[in-house]
Amino acid sequence: MEIMDFENVKAQMRKGVLELCILSILSKGDAYATDILNKLKESRLIVVEGTIYPLLSRQKNMGLLSYRWEESTQGPPRKYYVLTDKGREGLHELENSWKDLVDCVNSILTNNQ
Repeated sequence: MEIMDFENVKAQMRKGVLELCILSILSKGDAYATDILNKLKESRLIVVEGTIYPLLSRQKNMGLLSYRWEESTQGPPRKYYVLTDKGREGLHELENSWKDLVDCVNSILTNNQ
């Protein structure tokens, strides 16, 4: 019999909401990747850099984000990510889906106690 790897399940749940969180962060203003990582960490959604960059690239390729380069006083130019109109629409759709999912899960959890 196989034993469930709860750490893996928890990691998969976190990864599933990262796209929503990234779009939400960017809806409040343009951000450098390190800023996005810090905001995720502040919310206790710990993410490593190797996870966020492929997500940002994928969201950019889907037209949800764009970026601009900005000179930095602390080193090389920085890439700031910007939410596009398509990204705002996607965020709205994901927010609605998230709320529905949370309601469904909460209903199951509270009705089974």
